[in-house]
Amino acid sequence: MPLAPATAPWRGVNMAQVESHPFGGPDARLSLRRAAAAGADSVAIVPFLWQSGSASPDVILGSDMSADQLKAGIHQARELGLRVLVKPHLWVQGGQPGQILLPNAEAWRRWFASYTAALLQVAKVAQEAGAEAFSVGSGLSRSLARAEWRGVVGPVRGAFRGRLIQVVDSTEMADQVQHWDQLDAIGVKLYPALGRDDGPEEWLPVMHREAERIDRLAARWRRRVWVAEVGLRSAAGAAARPWEVVEDRRTQPDPRVQAEVLAHWLHALERPSVEAVLVWRWFTDPLRGGPQDSDFTVQNKLAEGVLLGAWAR
Repeated sequence: MPLAPATAPWRGVNMAQVESHPFGGPDARLSLRRAAAAGADSVAIVPFLWQSGSASPDVILGSDMSADQLKAGIHQARELGLRVLVKPHLWVQGGQPGQILLPNAEAWRRWFASYTAALLQVAKVAQEAGAEAFSVGSGLSRSLARAEWRGVVGPVRGAFRGRLIQVVDSTEMADQVQHWDQLDAIGVKLYPALGRDDGPEEWLPVMHREAERIDRLAARWRRRVWVAEVGLRSAAGAAARPWEVVEDRRTQPDPRVQAEVLAHWLHALERPSVEAVLVWRWFTDPLRGGPQDSDFTVQNKLAEGVLLGAWAR
């Protein structure tokens, strides 16, 4: 059977709010404008939910982004002609969202109830402000196979009328999810180990493998795939460990490896099964990044020119 109908391809960036440069202000507007000038036609805005620890069953809204700031970000993006995915992430104090491990079924029931309640607050804001898409979850790998997710998607579908996705940490983890039929698209992150920084001959087989997995996922579920995150640091050694954050390892900046890897990824992901590619990441501070920065942002680096070359056609 053919794939479900798709929207026009989304090509954009994940945008994180910097506290001193909030959505609604002139710096955020300038940063969004620069993303559009680099060829982006869409943006994922990332608010946070919050959990006090990996074994806590209680989830609440985070304090990093107010409802007014989220609305302002959506409005600013749409005024510039950018489509918006609202992609909430869960911040787990002292841990990672993929490490949540609750002791029994009752604790999981309570977790899903509180998670859904917090998520619905964000979904209602996204709907009111005019976002085109919404993610019901990002990561959360130890919960993916649980049947309770069907009880999350239904209420969110009632609150948000745009496209619904869920994002998992890898193409392999997508196979654990049994509720893709409730969603409009399959969301994945792409951070596989690629090899040496100067080894495109090592990168390409990995990228080809991931692209084939995406094709199989799309065919199995008759849903197109959103690559909701793809990227790596502009740092020496980043190709071997693209998931690694600055806090994990201090090293020398290397804008070249980031730019070359992203160029190959964008080429590999130009395929009918891929509906969206959203690079990780971009900040509301328009001056972030630069050649001496070794973090993920592509702003003011060689990688920004890669986006322009791939998307501004």
